[in-house]
Amino acid sequence: MKFEINNLISIGLRSFASSASSITETFHAPPNANGNYLVTLIPGDGIGPEISESVKRIYSAAEVPIEWEAVNVTPVIKKGKTVIPDEALNSVKKNTVALKGPLATPIGKGHGEYSGIEHTVVDGVVQSIKLITKDASERCARYAFTYSKDIGRNRVTAIHKANIMKLSDGLFLDVCQEVAKDFPDIKFEDMLLDRACLHIVQDPARFSDTVMVMPNLYGDILSDMCAGLIGGLGLTPSGNIGKDASIFEAVHGTAPDIAGKDLANPTALLLSSIMMLRHMRLYTYADRIETAVLSTIAEGKCLTRDLGGSATNTEFTNHIITKLK
Repeated sequence: MKFEINNLISIGLRSFASSASSITETFHAPPNANGNYLVTLIPGDGIGPEISESVKRIYSAAEVPIEWEAVNVTPVIKKGKTVIPDEALNSVKKNTVALKGPLATPIGKGHGEYSGIEHTVVDGVVQSIKLITKDASERCARYAFTYSKDIGRNRVTAIHKANIMKLSDGLFLDVCQEVAKDFPDIKFEDMLLDRACLHIVQDPARFSDTVMVMPNLYGDILSDMCAGLIGGLGLTPSGNIGKDASIFEAVHGTAPDIAGKDLANPTALLLSSIMMLRHMRLYTYADRIETAVLSTIAEGKCLTRDLGGSATNTEFTNHIITKLK
């Protein structure tokens, strides 16, 4: 029974994007004089540089028309504030697409329970505000339907708790239902979060034709649960789609305990890069690399330790490269 984690898209309700109309047009950079596309590469911390190098080697072997623009995102002090270097921000803005390794830095705030709006009412009593907006919900819903169409899925499922949170999740669900009217060829359904968890564990194959869209917190929990079903975070890709740029990244941590020991599994970052290629409409290269990766894992002859094998990062990467020849 096969369940692909990238069928489940938890599209974060991010505050930094503001328009629903052009969310699918975030990659629009033309190739350079050599016919290659520039992609910002953020190697990351810990095992990040090692797995980033694996991706670069595999892309070179597959002759993917990409040139990497590596940037440093170590925070700097600017006007008394800690910020990401301008060089890194300008690179992402220019190229409109980036691949990011794991970082040991905090992430920004979002919507839903992740809005970060909390305060103490009185001693011993705190309050957290869940922020849901129509605009952000529409962006997410519209992208979910468009993405479903692009990857050949015929169904979109909105995950919610509108039976309890009637205003916040109710608004999110209402917007999803309204957007569904613009995509008559794609089936729409909604499902309570707890029921979705039950069905995914009992029969994950029933979701193989759907894209799931939900607020941040639900997606955070559900995606990790699904990662457990397929072998862990080391196999789990992700993408952050914005109006002006998109960043694809592995969701696992920096694993400092194995950093520099050639033991890291590059699969999550590699699969994230495959999502990136499809976002860039480079489907042939994406399919070819994906086939090599999945067949390597399915064979079970050359697996990293987290997958029950004894192969090093280099050996695992080399095995994938041989399948590309």
